[in-house]
Amino acid sequence: MQRLPVITAFGGFNPAGRSSFHRGYSRLVLDKLDQRERADILSDLAALMGLRRGAEAGTPLDPGLEQQVLQGTLVRELEARFYDYHRCHFHQAANLNSANGITFEMSARQLPHPQPDGWQVEPIGGGKVRVMAPSLSVMLDSYREIPVGAGGQLPTGFEPGDHYNSRFHPRGLQLAVLGASDAVRSMGIDWETVVRAVGPGNISVYASSAMSQLDHFGNGGLMQSRLRGSRVSSKQLALGLNSMPADFVNAYVLDNVGSTGAVTGACASYLYNLRAGVEDIRTGRARVAIVGAAEAPLVPEVVDGYSTMGALATIENLRKLYPGEVDFRRTSRPFGDNCGFTLGEGTQWAILMDDALALELGANIHGSVAGVYINADGNKKSISAPGPGNYLTMARAMAEARSIIGDEALRQRSFVQAHGSSTPQNRVTESAILDRLAGTFGIEKWPVCAVKAFVGHTVAAASGDQLITALGIFDKGILPGILTTDRIADDVHQENLDFSLEHVERDPRSLDLALLNSKGFGGNNATAAVLSPHLTRNMIEKRHGKKSVSHYRKSNEAVIERAQAYDVEASRGELNTIYRFGEGLFDEGEIALSTEEVVLPGLSPVSLPQENPYDDMV
Repeated sequence: MQRLPVITAFGGFNPAGRSSFHRGYSRLVLDKLDQRERADILSDLAALMGLRRGAEAGTPLDPGLEQQVLQGTLVRELEARFYDYHRCHFHQAANLNSANGITFEMSARQLPHPQPDGWQVEPIGGGKVRVMAPSLSVMLDSYREIPVGAGGQLPTGFEPGDHYNSRFHPRGLQLAVLGASDAVRSMGIDWETVVRAVGPGNISVYASSAMSQLDHFGNGGLMQSRLRGSRVSSKQLALGLNSMPADFVNAYVLDNVGSTGAVTGACASYLYNLRAGVEDIRTGRARVAIVGAAEAPLVPEVVDGYSTMGALATIENLRKLYPGEVDFRRTSRPFGDNCGFTLGEGTQWAILMDDALALELGANIHGSVAGVYINADGNKKSISAPGPGNYLTMARAMAEARSIIGDEALRQRSFVQAHGSSTPQNRVTESAILDRLAGTFGIEKWPVCAVKAFVGHTVAAASGDQLITALGIFDKGILPGILTTDRIADDVHQENLDFSLEHVERDPRSLDLALLNSKGFGGNNATAAVLSPHLTRNMIEKRHGKKSVSHYRKSNEAVIERAQAYDVEASRGELNTIYRFGEGLFDEGEIALSTEEVVLPGLSPVSLPQENPYDDMV
């Protein structure tokens, strides 16, 4: 009997705001909310953006402030807090020659070794030297425009590093700390209670970034240090690793000594980590799994790289498609007439428990993950081109989901969160996959959503955006439309698909299954099958009985109350981020060892394996 991985909490931040309590999702479907809920969501965003505090929180915004919040969220023109895309600094090579030679001064420490031919060096004091050379190759300071002007940026005014002692942390790790903290605090159960209930050996953490940490405090600064004439710091290399989102959360948010890992698969990285957590719970290797990803790719070098590949929507190409002034809020157009994706930044986290533990602790039930399916593409002409692997991931996910919920539920009560990257190639290949498989499984007018239209492509965290949006759909029943395009492109396959250009309202109980699809560079394909909260509760009741569920409902009341108390605090801008640097360090001399168990100070014992797993072979 496999355990069911139940989603008991989620959190994070992206261009739509805070993810916990469906707040970021609600920003996407704001026009379908009633007046009270709309005012609440906008007030929450205003507090996050530093536009209001304290007693003002929760009250309606005046029209000017409301417009400021709306304009400062989702995909929009790139803000100068990152860099000025009109005038981005770069160096240009130049050769200086003179009949009489070139004379210049420099630090003795920076003298090249060995010195170029013809150089004459004279010490002049103060640690400097005068150099006389016949010619010189130099890098001249210059500026140029980067042809990409839009990005999925965190809400204007919201800086993650301002919410804890983040000195020298790359932006991606700041996001990871805040996102994981948001998920843990939204759980409504003290983390220490969870650890006591399962023991430290039954917890897994899987999280990563795909691009690594590429700003000045990570690998970006490491690689630029010599060009800038500065020294490499002791932190840049270590903090630049793409495993650091998991490492930081283990160390400073959870104090976790359980299993950990950082799985990367380009744009599918979140689902790769999700599969690791789901399989740990399904097989009993862990009872709790924390899954996440964080990405902060809005740096000139990354934008240059994707732009040179022809993958991003450039200003020039947007003008070719839509003559006139570029609308930066509509650069990401999944399945419409498009010319490339729009990079975004964000972090998303989910806390999974096995079904028995969720009942025992009275945890909130937001849904469950039936499985995550991954396949490579095989041989291909271009490593970035799509391939057949995504047919396998979708088909496997649909087939297993059908075995759980039945054929009628798959055909009538499921929807797709598409990869929807907004590239001409993706709109054709992904729609072909979805359309053919819908026909194969007898699905007509299959609803297809594409969250990248609102928040851009957050790379490793992109499938986390899909998961958070799916949970919001299960809660409110509003399927976000692809609002950034006026029409579906002519080459999109849609015989069996329903691409809505406006929000669609459904009864939440009419939706049982979400399929999250991802197609990543390099042949990294993944699809997750996520079951709705009401279906998950029905499955748990069938396994554990009505008496257990009745007891669960009573204990869940206190959990809901504590979770909502955090939401109220956060909506005032008081995130109270969990960051425990240097707290509760272990004295390794106090670790108790035996052949049966290891006991860390203050924690319950971790049992050591005693049975031979290959007793039929030895």
